[in-house]
Amino acid sequence: MGVMLFKWCLPAIMTAVHPFYMSVTEIRYNSPRKSLEISCRIFSDDLENVLKKESKQPLDIIHPKNRPAADSLVAQYLRRHLFLSADGKPVSLKYLGYEISEDATWCYLECTPMAPFRKLDIKNDILYAEHGTQSHMLHVIVNDRRQSTKLDNPSSSATFSF
Repeated sequence: MGVMLFKWCLPAIMTAVHPFYMSVTEIRYNSPRKSLEISCRIFSDDLENVLKKESKQPLDIIHPKNRPAADSLVAQYLRRHLFLSADGKPVSLKYLGYEISEDATWCYLECTPMAPFRKLDIKNDILYAEHGTQSHMLHVIVNDRRQSTKLDNPSSSATFSF
């Protein structure tokens, strides 16, 4: 009985010892506004650690002493690690800001105006250099049609067709 219980609990114990690394990116095409709206959910401690490492500056993204500087670091990081192209043309993303929700940082970007598209290519390698087991869930919603995929490091590219 004790051995069976141990085997059943082992995955939970291993998860506690070896945490998982997951981010979620949702991309929604807003037809009335002709805009592409992007939100990225990233664990706050992971994002803060990579920003500290890259900038070589102390940083608290939850309670930043200088919010514009924190926003700038987040925006620069996202520009280097999240790329989109629609129908083969690069999409220029505008960083809107971030907010903290529990243990996650929600980062917001948009592209406007954005013409309707048939194919969206995404490259997302957020935190890949930091965590060999980093994964990303990607959700793309166009005309209320949702498509999703999961990327596991080192795979960083996905294509969605509508």
